[in-house]
Amino acid sequence: MYSIGPYRIDNRTILAPMAGVTDRPFRQLCRQLGAGLAVSEMVTADTRLWHSRKSRLRLDHTGETGLRMVQIAGGDPAMLAEAARLNAEQGAQIVDINMGCPAKKVCNKAAGSALLRDEKLVAEILTAVVAAVRVPVTLKIRTGWDSELRNGVQIARIAEQCGVQALAVHGRTRACGYRGDAEYDTIAAIKAALSIPVFANGDIDSPHKAAAVLKHTGADAVMIGRAAQGQPWIFGQINHYLATGETQAAPALTRIQQLLSSHLEALYRFYGDYLGVRIARKHVGWYLAALGNDSSKRFRQQFNTLESTQAQLQAIGGRFAELQQQGPQAA
Repeated sequence: MYSIGPYRIDNRTILAPMAGVTDRPFRQLCRQLGAGLAVSEMVTADTRLWHSRKSRLRLDHTGETGLRMVQIAGGDPAMLAEAARLNAEQGAQIVDINMGCPAKKVCNKAAGSALLRDEKLVAEILTAVVAAVRVPVTLKIRTGWDSELRNGVQIARIAEQCGVQALAVHGRTRACGYRGDAEYDTIAAIKAALSIPVFANGDIDSPHKAAAVLKHTGADAVMIGRAAQGQPWIFGQINHYLATGETQAAPALTRIQQLLSSHLEALYRFYGDYLGVRIARKHVGWYLAALGNDSSKRFRQQFNTLESTQAQLQAIGGRFAELQQQGPQAA
């Protein structure tokens, strides 16, 4: 399909990095269900902050299967280079640089998509990071800063010239945030301008949409973010559709319950009971929301008051038993 450095990837679906979402348990689950690559949560390039529990967990890839792809964020070339080097020493096989995050707390520190305003600094960062490590370096960007500075093609060319080995592009500017519809013309122009792999990202929420975006852009793969929340089987569905042209049905309720329960147990093991219970709440909300409508709102409100792993698992078992009796419309 395509290669990132020495790694041959025979799969056209990638889990996008999402802070607070793509932790090790979720990455493992998405790989199990068909994602060819899964990118870690964004880690600050300021290694002085790595002693925090949040950073330690984000840097933990113990026992992780598949390629370990770590995303770092910052605005200082030397700091990013050092963070990349340390991650590579700790087992990262691919280092990804974030120049796509639109969050104000990131952009206000001249990181994430704020870097798109300074092409000279982009080149300095990429040159420094590529020189610091022997593993492949990839980059995630947006189409530009705003409608007046849609410089994604220029940034992409700089990235390739600096030795970046793959590029993911979200089809919005930083000014767009997540509002409006993603546009794919800029991604198509970037793909046409480069010889390295390009991944299309933004609003890809179904197998049909994935196929259409791949056709329109010529991209090597699609990167799925929010659409994987609560339905991590979307990767397998897209893979199946791309291979056969046939639509694969969503998993049965019994299978979804099995996946959700397994996911929760992995969260408890990874975070410990106290934090795991709290992180589980948002995932349960996403799973139930993905089942079709909002009639589980009362259950989710009650679920969010539960304080033990056993109570959560019992509640999930009870809720799915109700759904089995009532039919999918009750989800």
